[in-house]
Amino acid sequence: MLVFVINRLLQSVIVLLVMSVLVFVGIFLIGDPTAMLVSPEATDLERQMVREALGLDRSMLVQYLSFMGNALQGDFGRSFLTGQPALQLILERMPATFELVIVAMGFAVLVGVPLGMLAGMRPEAPSSRAIMALSIFGFSLPTFWIGLMLIMVFAVQLGLLPASGRGPAVEVGPLKLSLLTLQGWYHVALPALTLGLAKAALLIRVTRAATREVLPMDYIKFARAKGLPARRIFGVHLLKNIMIPILTVSGLEFGQAIAFAVVTESVFSWPGMGKLLIDSIITLDRPVVVAYVLIMVFFLVILNLVVDLLYMAIDPSSREKVRD
Repeated sequence: MLVFVINRLLQSVIVLLVMSVLVFVGIFLIGDPTAMLVSPEATDLERQMVREALGLDRSMLVQYLSFMGNALQGDFGRSFLTGQPALQLILERMPATFELVIVAMGFAVLVGVPLGMLAGMRPEAPSSRAIMALSIFGFSLPTFWIGLMLIMVFAVQLGLLPASGRGPAVEVGPLKLSLLTLQGWYHVALPALTLGLAKAALLIRVTRAATREVLPMDYIKFARAKGLPARRIFGVHLLKNIMIPILTVSGLEFGQAIAFAVVTESVFSWPGMGKLLIDSIITLDRPVVVAYVLIMVFFLVILNLVVDLLYMAIDPSSREKVRD
């Protein structure tokens, strides 16, 4: 097990290095940040002074090596726009994104798993067909369109929920959390529902497939033959054995939602990391963009490792495969 973890961590270092090169080269080729930072009426001399102050007058290789040397010490540079450390800007936005994704994934699991089990236990029933049809809609409809429709119905027409922004936050140590207030739940409801619908649709299909695979197994038939109540059969024997694909998909989708909640945060003006990324790309704020991508890659690598370890804890047979 220890060897497995060490190998995965070494692989993550390689992934981080490759991604840092790709992102740095990509954003280097996009354009000159001074075009966004300097007035159009500025002289060439003033532009050159800004480039020198930001270190943009050096070659791409020198800039990259300087960035990586500082990054290894925890310094990802300073924002070209605000002058604040890029890492600080991202960490300030991180609680908002995590709150949004946690609520969205909680909704997806609470809705997707029971509906998927229901659809898998009675695949030919009209209710099961309706559930699968809804899951197809969840996959097909674009996230931004769902968000706009929810805003039109619940914010504009009914006036029940706010259309944008984050609720008042309560400071808990270094964190600012809005879910500790009622207004925070009002504000997170629509963006979390928008983000969670597609995740719920995926979990419905995964759970249904796993349920149909497990139901014909001998231990399910034996439990029924023993006269165990249906609640125990499906809540213990069935659920326990379909947890592996559910856990795997939920973990991966959680990571993807953290990294790519950009559209939802933009539609609802949610002050999370995705909104910060979009604003930074528009203004060519290079340090923030590169720092964000590297932090997200590191987070996804660690999350995948945690999911694999949980997978081994649930399924002991997978440990033998790792040893082999």
